Amino acid sequence: MHGNLDLNLLTALDALLEEHSVTGAAARLHLSEPAMSRTLARIRTALRDPVLVRSGRRMVPTPRAVAIRDEVHDLLHRAHAVFAPPEPPDLSTLDRTFTLLASDVAVSVAAPLVGRIAAEAPGVRLRFLGESPQADTAALRSGDVDLDIGVVADPPPEVRVEVLGRERLVPLVRAGHPLTRGRVTLRRFAEAVHVSASRRGKLTGPIDAVLEAHGLRRTVALATPTYAAAMLMVAQTDLVGLGAERFGRATVEALNLVPLRVPGLDLPPLELAQAWHARFDADGAHRWLRTRVKEVILTSLR
Repeated sequence: MHGNLDLNLLTALDALLEEHSVTGAAARLHLSEPAMSRTLARIRTALRDPVLVRSGRRMVPTPRAVAIRDEVHDLLHRAHAVFAPPEPPDLSTLDRTFTLLASDVAVSVAAPLVGRIAAEAPGVRLRFLGESPQADTAALRSGDVDLDIGVVADPPPEVRVEVLGRERLVPLVRAGHPLTRGRVTLRRFAEAVHVSASRRGKLTGPIDAVLEAHGLRRTVALATPTYAAAMLMVAQTDLVGLGAERFGRATVEALNLVPLRVPGLDLPPLELAQAWHARFDADGAHRWLRTRVKEVILTSLR
């Protein structure tokens, strides 16, 4: 067939070769007989062969038509397969490595996530990367990262974002810290020495805005790149830090830290989300991973 041939002719040719009848092919494709007759004329011109010829009261295929019948049927089947919706992945045989960029708050769900993945798809491997000081959308664009889990700010149009939930940050101190004795006020809290958790090394944050509104300032002695590192410092010093209320519960218990209730300290919650590049929207394996990440995080936020 010619390169400019309408591929719809392939469907008509397949029906004609199966039915050996213009009437039968027209009924099969829900067309009128005149329309199918015109299509047959186009096919004859394209193939330079009559395709079907009359023999008494019926039509019979030409030798060329007989020779190409199986090939036409196979081509049509493959064309349908190309445009068919993708099949769900076979998790038992799926062999793939997913790279996840995750804040340390999100990494706290790694253990239950790995358990779910291993039970369903033993050939799948997860590689967690820490957040960088720069924006992370470039890694999603390049394909170096499959999924970004954490606080996603100002994503470009080609990056899809699904908000999974909100987490509250709470002040933490070591057991026996002076703030664990007596009434905790906003002023006492501000007068303590603090540690900041910021991947960009910032020494200020939402706490400072709240304190400033009350005419107070705090002293920040150092900044760590993650909340987990800040909590380790809090456990060994008289520094005051922040931790995730639910995601950080296990670390708080392991380090014997004490959450503080500070009247007037209303901090904005962290909006946890997962982000991915649009190229993976319809990818069955990627969609399965996103579903599992969502389930694990929602369970952790209960």
